[in-house]
Amino acid sequence: MQIPYELSLGWRYTRAGRATRRNGFISFISGVSMLGIALGVAALIIVLSVMNGFQKEVRDRMLGVLSHIEVFTPSGEAIPDLPKTLAEIQRHPEVVGAAPFIGAQALIARGEDMKGAIVRGIDPALEPSVTELAAQLSGTVLPRLVPGEFGIVLGGELARSLGVRPGDTVTLIAPSGQVTPAGVVPRIKQMTVVGVFDSGHFEYDSGLALLHQDDAARIFRLEGPTGVRIKLQDLQKAREVAVQIAAGLSGDLLVRDWTRQNRTWFAAVQLEKRMMFIILTLIVAVAAFNLVSTLVMTVTDKRADIAILRTLGASPRSIMGVFVVQGAMVGVIGTLSGLALGLLVAFNIDTLVPALERLLGATFLPQDIYLISRMPSDPQSTDIVPIAVISLVLAFVATLYPSWRASRVNPAEALRYE
Repeated sequence: MQIPYELSLGWRYTRAGRATRRNGFISFISGVSMLGIALGVAALIIVLSVMNGFQKEVRDRMLGVLSHIEVFTPSGEAIPDLPKTLAEIQRHPEVVGAAPFIGAQALIARGEDMKGAIVRGIDPALEPSVTELAAQLSGTVLPRLVPGEFGIVLGGELARSLGVRPGDTVTLIAPSGQVTPAGVVPRIKQMTVVGVFDSGHFEYDSGLALLHQDDAARIFRLEGPTGVRIKLQDLQKAREVAVQIAAGLSGDLLVRDWTRQNRTWFAAVQLEKRMMFIILTLIVAVAAFNLVSTLVMTVTDKRADIAILRTLGASPRSIMGVFVVQGAMVGVIGTLSGLALGLLVAFNIDTLVPALERLLGATFLPQDIYLISRMPSDPQSTDIVPIAVISLVLAFVATLYPSWRASRVNPAEALRYE
């Protein structure tokens, strides 16, 4: 099979002959452009993979405490017909676990120290079916939550800020007061700290307290659970399933999935990821448009060759094709090299970063600050494919003007001084 001469010549110009000093210089510029494209593509893949890894890590830690979907009453009162509501929820094929809960806010005091907290009354037998945190505590701490004994489990940061350990007592102050001759006063209850948990997420470790739902109902004067927490087979379907569950429930109940509970955080992460993609794409664009100068110099250097080809019958379109092939080759090789380098680093970042830390004697992610001791990475095809396509398109666009100039070379003028 005969290779078209446009492809053959374009590949020869990409490899750059070394016959003259100028040819060698053009080859060097072409190599720099290729390296720039490769580094830009690799940087994009590595940065976006690390951002995906951090997002996944934080999301998993959030969902270790949060359920995929919550059903609750808008007034904060008990669900009117809890067994019927549970049956309607568990009828959905995506639901793998459901547990009732009581959600409220309160103050927790120890001596002169007082902290606000989200109080969650749970059923220790059912809660492990809806959250990873409860599943981890099911064999140690949760059995200590016995109804009537008013035990409480505190987040690690909350316990440290109050200076309490398991066995100590704290005072829980509920906002729902009781009427006395002196007026309305808050309900106050002495609670025994029966355990401490660390979820790895500061927001929950510093502001969440767990107690038995029967004790919570007595403290907050409720007739029963105010909501139901739900776990799904696929957390990515939470929004879709939430809509379906809401349509099938009877009564005045609200349904909220995990993406809406942390909407601001997820929106901020997506915006940051989008901006990083745009900024790093500019690196690829700069490297790709270096091809313009490379091809312009090549066209100037090859004017005589172009003129000879034209006199032998080559059309302007064929001449343009030669230099498009040259620029496209640089773009393709640079993009493929960048993909290989970026994926190599992204998939092995958990071993490369510790080696770099040992070499430099530094710690990039102190665990006491970030609560994550390793650099997470999660390469996704939805990021990698657009990166490769954009790089190739930019490289191709950069070849159009120099190639067009090459096709406009006048053979008579080009050969006049040869």
